[in-house]
Amino acid sequence: MRFQGKVWKFGDNISTDLMMPGSKVLARPGISDKEAAQFCMEANRPGWAQQVTPGDIIIAGRNFGCGSSRPAARMLKALGIACVVADSVSRLFFRNSIHIGFPVLLCPGVSQAFEEGDVAEVDVESGRVRNLTRGVELQAEALPKDSPPYQILMAGGLDNYLKARLAQGRRAS
Repeated sequence: MRFQGKVWKFGDNISTDLMMPGSKVLARPGISDKEAAQFCMEANRPGWAQQVTPGDIIIAGRNFGCGSSRPAARMLKALGIACVVADSVSRLFFRNSIHIGFPVLLCPGVSQAFEEGDVAEVDVESGRVRNLTRGVELQAEALPKDSPPYQILMAGGLDNYLKARLAQGRRAS
């Protein structure tokens, strides 16, 4: 999994409440992820969701995805964000992201290596993160290839992973 795209930069402590605002999303049962994504980051960056183009990459500071257990990574995925690379992320946000097949990499120091608008190249499997604009390269924490989170992410999410495992079981019997 390798991505190249324009960088959107966010600071520290970006909450899931900012990504998935309750008053706009949770208050509307049945709203699709695509519709809900239009409200992503509206409180701190009005109009941001309408500026995002598929393949863009988020570079963030510490504690990205903090806050509630909202499945906010779905909003980023619905917008077409390719991945998030942050100094650190909330463990729950990380788990929710893997569950839906959305790549998130931990890379201490990444927020200092990028400015908004730079072009990033991210290799999820190796953990290599490059700022193509500034010629900087960093090493993120790559998931071990034999780990369940890696296998789930590579399958495209937990649903796909479980379907594949069930199909393997049927073939083996």
